Amino acid sequence: MADRQASRPATTAGSSRNRWLLFALLLATLLAYANSFDNAFHFDDFHTVTDNPAIRRLSNVPRFFADAGTFSVLPANRTYRPLVSASLALDYALGHGYVPFWFHLTTFLWFLLLLGCLFLWYETLFARAAGEAQAGVALLTTAWFGLHPAMAETVNYVIQRGDLFCTLGCVTGLLAYARRPHLRRTGAYLLPLVAALLCKPPAAVFPVLLLFYVFFFEAPEGRGRWRTSALAMLPSLTVTAAALCLQSAMTPKSFAPSILSPWEYRMTQPWVWLRYFGALFLPLHLNVDSDLAPFHAWNAQAALGFAFVALLAAAIVATSRRRRWYPVAYGLIWFVATQLPTSVYALSEVENDHRMFFSFAGLVPAVAWTLWLGLQHALGPSSLQRPRPALVALAVLALGGYAWGVHARNRVWSTEETLWLDDVQKSPHNGRGLMIYGLTQMNKGAYAQALRYFNDAAQYTPNYATLEINLGVVCGAMNRAAEAERHFQRAISLAPEDDQGHAFYGRWLLAQNRLAEAIAEERKAIALNPARPMERELLLAAQQAPRAHAGELVDRSLSLNQAGRFEESIAAARAALEADPGSAVAWNNIAANYEAMHRWDEAIDAARRALALKPDFQLAKNNLAWSESQKRLNVHAR
Repeated sequence: MADRQASRPATTAGSSRNRWLLFALLLATLLAYANSFDNAFHFDDFHTVTDNPAIRRLSNVPRFFADAGTFSVLPANRTYRPLVSASLALDYALGHGYVPFWFHLTTFLWFLLLLGCLFLWYETLFARAAGEAQAGVALLTTAWFGLHPAMAETVNYVIQRGDLFCTLGCVTGLLAYARRPHLRRTGAYLLPLVAALLCKPPAAVFPVLLLFYVFFFEAPEGRGRWRTSALAMLPSLTVTAAALCLQSAMTPKSFAPSILSPWEYRMTQPWVWLRYFGALFLPLHLNVDSDLAPFHAWNAQAALGFAFVALLAAAIVATSRRRRWYPVAYGLIWFVATQLPTSVYALSEVENDHRMFFSFAGLVPAVAWTLWLGLQHALGPSSLQRPRPALVALAVLALGGYAWGVHARNRVWSTEETLWLDDVQKSPHNGRGLMIYGLTQMNKGAYAQALRYFNDAAQYTPNYATLEINLGVVCGAMNRAAEAERHFQRAISLAPEDDQGHAFYGRWLLAQNRLAEAIAEERKAIALNPARPMERELLLAAQQAPRAHAGELVDRSLSLNQAGRFEESIAAARAALEADPGSAVAWNNIAANYEAMHRWDEAIDAARRALALKPDFQLAKNNLAWSESQKRLNVHAR
């Protein structure tokens, strides 16, 4: 019976009118995001994209599936997301480097595909609840999702395309199950799920989403309803369990998702859910890195959060009783199910705006369908035609406001400076945000301004190793050597296993010409994290610095010789030998100076030393021969 219901035509997605309306929506989405394609890389993009050498070769794609270490250069952030890394490698190849346009174009094209799938999905849900086609409501619902500013927090954030892929895989799998029942026997609807699970773990909620879809929209009412729904879920549950086992096996032991108290984190999550729910209507507090801290004890916000969860549960129960309200119940269950993975499993931040992406794919239709039923109840189904133009105009006006919000968020995401200025304005107690905005000032050479933000950050994160590193860097740039060294050493004491403390301390030591210490620090950094290219480059620079310095001294020695300042020329050459004892050219310069001063024995000794280092050195051979011949002439003359 379930299959017969599923195969019944209940939508009009194939109509020409609907196709044109959907095309108009996609075009409107393109216009809203038109100013986003050249936006910079940000935050987690650095350790997964721009600093990650693994994505610079398409030949590494098989490695992404075998080694989770290729996902990030930070050991604590390495997790198994091979399809995300593969997509980044493709973008790098298309742009022949780190060209933001190609990365953003790829994300946006997948986003448009998701909107098309969501339209078909919403149309399916609404039609089965109402018993007739609801393409117009489905289109407006899709537009609300596509033009919502909260979605820009994911679309603009290159590495968080994992949330987009995860959502797309789950929606596509559900859509294939619902609209192509003949594919169920082959399990083809599970292929998008597998892809989603290879992008991000929250796709593991798919079996729950499928269970309740079948329960509400396909399974016949009666005693066997739960059994029918559970049986439909079993294949996807098996695939998900296998994928999670693979995820666990492939994730390195270095992965450290959080240092927060798990119980404090979980106590805060209901309040976070309430904030997300409010952002659906008024997305005024969107920012890249929230300053919301976990609740250390029960408080009014925690109480409000749990009250909201209780209301959600009551709403789900109430709307589960009547067929026409099923999309609301299903959408609210979607919201809860997709929030649970990041609410139960403690992460490093209690809230993050890109976590709304997957959840809003279910919450938006729940609220939209509630509004639609409310209008029908208030005006009567037969009376909706008269105010319809005004209602459509009002909806378009509201959507235009959301689209303007998307455009504004794109501007915020355009550079590191604009992004983190927005963050410190909206999350002024976020030590990390203050620090990163300070970095944008330091990169401009505004060292005093940067130091002020770093000191402000220290009030909120006094034991933050990365902040100590940046304090060391800015003090070094301001010629405060003692302070700089103190900050670098404190960074290392706070996080001795973090390669960056050693790397940046080594870089500073190199600038101070303390080469042996610099080499030692860079070697420690490489031992802690061999994947980061910067440290190898710094080690090479430290090892080559003596030769580079010696080369400058040899050139100076030659200039002094040509100016007839022979003693000074010899001194410069001997200084070059201190920096590079293997410099044959320096010994030859010494020989030439002693020749000019008719000090033949010393000239002969210097020339022989040059030839000992470089036997085929013709200039040294010539100088040796000349000095020996002049010495013999002088002996005979006596």
